[in-house]
This record gives sequence, C-alpha cells and structure tokens, in this order.
Amino acid sequence: MSNYTSTDVKKLREETGAGVMDCKKALEESKGDYKKAIEIVQARGMERAEKKQDRETKEGYVANYVHTNGKIAALVELLCETDFVARNEEFRALGQSIAMQVASMQPETVEELLEQEFIRDGKFTIDQLMKALSGKIGEKIAVARFVRYQVGE
Repeated sequence: MSNYTSTDVKKLREETGAGVMDCKKALEESKGDYKKAIEIVQARGMERAEKKQDRETKEGYVANYVHTNGKIAALVELLCETDFVARNEEFRALGQSIAMQVASMQPETVEELLEQEFIRDGKFTIDQLMKALSGKIGEKIAVARFVRYQVGE
C-alpha cells in the first residue's frame, strides 16, 4: 500500500512541473513525505540539466525589464535548443526575472550573474533557477549576454 494519494501526485506535479511517473517515484522513495519528494524531484531535474550542458543552443528570446521609474532597464538574451521552448511562457518568465536581476544587481559578466542569489528567492542562484527549468523542460538554457541601461550613466 502506498503512503500517498493521487492528489499528492497531482499537487507535486503542479508544484514542480515534473512528469507523473517522476512524481510517483519520488513519493514512493520518500515514503509519502511530501517535502522530501520535492527535494528528490528537484535533484533529478538538476541532474538532467547537468547532462544537457554540452548541447547547442540556437534559439532563444530577448527578455526585457524596465523599472517602474523608467530610469533603469535591462535586456537579456536567453538561449535554448528549440523555437518551441523559446515561445514557452515559463522560459519567457525566467528571462524577465533574469532581466530584473540584471537591472537590480548590476552584474558585470554572465558568470557573475549566474552566481548571484536570485533577488526574489535567496535560496536559489540564477544558475540554479535556469537548471531547474532546464530539467523540467528537457532543454539546455543559457544566458548569452545582457546589457543594463540607467539614465545618466
């Protein structure tokens, strides 16, 4: 008898974006412990993302963020493998979050940006956010370049 219900599987799937079978396996491994199942799913997603790092990225999206005062803006070129993913809502939302990060935290290089803690959730770095989505959607995601503008600079 399992220690979880179909509602648990559905909830885990909605929260993590993982497949049904991955959610079931994580819940089985964690013996129904929901928090541990989330950790298992996230760890597997990171592993999948690491395996995709040698893939080529030829598609993408230029995300933008303009601060409410209109004096600071950022553009980020976020790359992926296919045009299908480039049109994905989550991919584009990630791009906008990264553009906001660039506007707020003023990184000098892509490497510095990737190492920064995400301003909306300090538990994750930008690199970890990208790998989490990469593991979820099954494609490599990379920041190619970015630019930040501020009035008077």
